[in-house]
Amino acid sequence: MLDVGDEAPEFELLNQHGETICRSDFEGQRLVVYFYPRANTDGCTTEACGFNDALSQLADRDAAVVGISDDPVDDLDDFAADYDLEFDLLSDEFGEVATLYESYGEKRMFGNTFDGVFRNTYLVDPDGRIEAVYEGVSPDGHADEVLADLESVDATH
Repeated sequence: MLDVGDEAPEFELLNQHGETICRSDFEGQRLVVYFYPRANTDGCTTEACGFNDALSQLADRDAAVVGISDDPVDDLDDFAADYDLEFDLLSDEFGEVATLYESYGEKRMFGNTFDGVFRNTYLVDPDGRIEAVYEGVSPDGHADEVLADLESVDATH
């Protein structure tokens, strides 16, 4: 995992609409970068809907959200439409960006081994540095956890 204080790796990926989104597009504000394994699965849907429900509260703290998986753009478009997701879902089909964020690698499920995305989240500060790290998160309530941490960071500044 990247550490608090590290510079957040730059990325340039297509969102669910086929538009190019870069980390640097969010300079000057906080950015929640969350990695999830697969669109339209139970845990990933729970996590995405949690962030979607928290968007206005995150925006009140000048924080944006992007979700990154190795799903193709078309799958992300369907996922976003199915759940009225109002933030960017980014397609990292070959896991290159997830690898930079130490969120991609060998996984085991049902006796099979494969490469995939790990469920990790990073909070990036307005200067592009890692402000908080969440490894192997539980999808249920994760957005609330990030929001609570943002509130405590705001209270100390």
